Amino acid sequence: MDFSLEDSQPDFRREVREFVRANLPADMAARIRHGSYLGHHRDGLAWSKILHRQGWSVPHWPVAHGGTGWSALQLHLFSQECADADAPRLPPAGIYMVGPVIIQVGSQQQKDRFLPAIARGDELWCQGFSEPGAGSDLASLRTSAVRKGDRFVVNGQKLWTSAAHVADWGFFLVRTDASVRPQQGISFLLIDMKTPGITVRPVITLDGEHHTNEVFLDNVEVPVENLVGEENKGWTYAKTLLGHERTMSAEIYWSKRELEKLLALAGREGRLANPDFRAKVARLEIDLRALEMSVLRILAAEQNKYPADAVTSALKIRGSELMQRVSELQAEALAERGLRMFDRSELGKDLGPGWPSHVYGRIGGELTLRAATIFGGTREIQKTIIAKSAFGL
Repeated sequence: MDFSLEDSQPDFRREVREFVRANLPADMAARIRHGSYLGHHRDGLAWSKILHRQGWSVPHWPVAHGGTGWSALQLHLFSQECADADAPRLPPAGIYMVGPVIIQVGSQQQKDRFLPAIARGDELWCQGFSEPGAGSDLASLRTSAVRKGDRFVVNGQKLWTSAAHVADWGFFLVRTDASVRPQQGISFLLIDMKTPGITVRPVITLDGEHHTNEVFLDNVEVPVENLVGEENKGWTYAKTLLGHERTMSAEIYWSKRELEKLLALAGREGRLANPDFRAKVARLEIDLRALEMSVLRILAAEQNKYPADAVTSALKIRGSELMQRVSELQAEALAERGLRMFDRSELGKDLGPGWPSHVYGRIGGELTLRAATIFGGTREIQKTIIAKSAFGL
């Protein structure tokens, strides 16, 4: 596969770039540029609405459901142009996770109800998978759903549920049969987050932000028509979804944009005069380019000898490690000044003499990204997947 990215698709790139620059609100871009890695969920929805008017909000979906029909390279260039302009991340839970699952195995009623709303940016979704004691070992989840007539009654607890405090809907893995192997008794439910019996409690992370939550479900009644696919087949659907999530977790577009910020920051701070620091930056840039080529191969569905789950796990490992490396080098570029933690009210403001305007609260971002090798499935679990599926160990 031969990609020449710098000069590829000039007319397409120009069209995307001009649209993004003309339609991305300046205050939205500033929040993304100055804020932390996570958050700004409503900005993502607002950006979806803007892109939807252009027909670009779900470019990777089939054309019949609002997709663009773009090539793998065009999808990549579109995402890169958006990242370069500091556009918000499109809401991943709806667009990249549950949407493709509904397209693949959802009922026609579910497709008609949910897919247009996701594409329009009308509703925000969250992912109810992990639980206390069932994060890395997801198959051991205990949240139960008992069918009573035309309803499932759901009881249990979910943990680390990003955006649950602002989400309109959630997709949940629940245990519907406790008498079979753990993976065989799980179902996939769509739950309105306003349903009586749902309690959301914030979990404040190390960076002081409210990204994640505990979600308690106490006799929550869910219509049977909100079951996606077949009962007790949820594990199969979840594995497909997690493959999408882990490919996204490579976060190549975010890392490339942050590398640009690193270079600007290091140049202003005089750090590029240090040969050891320059070598670290050069190695990071080389590794990011190699990861980019690997992501393009996945987007293009290139054939290789390894199973898809092993490949996506490898991308997840590498991408999350590079996210940490770029944030670590940003902090290193600030030297002792990198010890300062910024209050959100300070971000984007003039911090006074000696403080470059592009510092952006680097340390808060680095603290957040300590979890990059955990969320979406820990590095250790990904290595186990690779060992089993690729090498039969």
